[in-house]
Amino acid sequence: MSDENRGVVYLGPNHVEVQRIDDPRMETPDGRKIDHGVILKVVSTNICGSDQHMVRGRTTAPSGLVLGHEITGEVIETGSDVEMVRKGDLVSVPFNVACGRCRCCREQHTGVCLTVNSSRAGGAYGYVDMGGWVGGQARYVMVPYADFNLLRFPDKAQALERIRDLTMLTDILPTGFHGAINAKVGVGSTVYIAGAGPVGMAAAASARILGAAVVMIGDFNPERLAHAKAVGFEPIDLQSHDKLGDVIAQVIGVPEVDSFIDAVGFEARGYDGKEQPAVILNQAMEVTRPAGAIGIPGLYVTEDPGAHEAAAQKGNLTLRLGEGWAKSQSFHTGQTPVLRYNRQLMQAILHGRLPIADIVNATVISLEDAPRGYHDFDKGAPRKFVLDPHGMLKNAA
Repeated sequence: MSDENRGVVYLGPNHVEVQRIDDPRMETPDGRKIDHGVILKVVSTNICGSDQHMVRGRTTAPSGLVLGHEITGEVIETGSDVEMVRKGDLVSVPFNVACGRCRCCREQHTGVCLTVNSSRAGGAYGYVDMGGWVGGQARYVMVPYADFNLLRFPDKAQALERIRDLTMLTDILPTGFHGAINAKVGVGSTVYIAGAGPVGMAAAASARILGAAVVMIGDFNPERLAHAKAVGFEPIDLQSHDKLGDVIAQVIGVPEVDSFIDAVGFEARGYDGKEQPAVILNQAMEVTRPAGAIGIPGLYVTEDPGAHEAAAQKGNLTLRLGEGWAKSQSFHTGQTPVLRYNRQLMQAILHGRLPIADIVNATVISLEDAPRGYHDFDKGAPRKFVLDPHGMLKNAA
């Protein structure tokens, strides 16, 4: 590496800075040397709503954590055990750190790899309780198990032209797609998505490409709703209604949908503006038809020190589960196994079928501007902020 490494560092609630950080090394978080990794020059790295949960102080993230799990980069160094990836390749990094060898990885459940995190199943870059892997909102980063984890773009020049779209393959596009798949969206489906942030918009794009007849997106934020409408979805203004089924009926004639996608998670708010961490899940059971399906890509945490309810601080929610049981609904939660979807989504992007950058309103800023991006995103800006650590996205922007 010819220049110093810099990264976005979490220093406490609502406080991030771009600082000099250590150069990446071919080793695990506990210091064991590895030969299966690569060093990447980060081409693009995105601010995610999951990062925002930490930055708000709603997790047990420690001060000093280098953030960032949405990483696209150029390989500049390979370990001796890497065979399929070469120096100079442009690659997408799934946010899941996965070994490719354990039972879960072999079953394509890479979001809950059994070997990359000593405290629980599942690992991720730059995230609390996810194994200690250094984040990629930086100039350089190390990726382990490179042959298994990395998705190589077949034409580097073509990929750089579409980098604003392809950068979404690391997390939010597969996450939205996973939510739509788990909500059993198909040709002719009626779909409601809770949350018009980037993941909600990615879920809407996924529902569209899967053949949904109607895609509704609910939110309190008028700017986000305006953007959703501008890119062709049906906005649901939650400030103007207090019963979700009634407004759904105004759109499709009946007060229930085939498929419901929760793209909000544990920081959900009710109509009164107060936090109600289970409100989306309870709404989902209420407005999803009997035998319908609910996909839950929105984040729910095991501990939320900032919760107003004592039970929610321990991850316990007040669910009306009996309604979902009585209606024989299906539920699916958990981290997205990105490798299950990213190759086919890449093809959809490269062949012009999925203009995801426009749908999520991708906005390129410099790495040094990351604190401003976090601030604006926290205020509800209808944008997906893409960091450009080396100035390589200027033409694409």
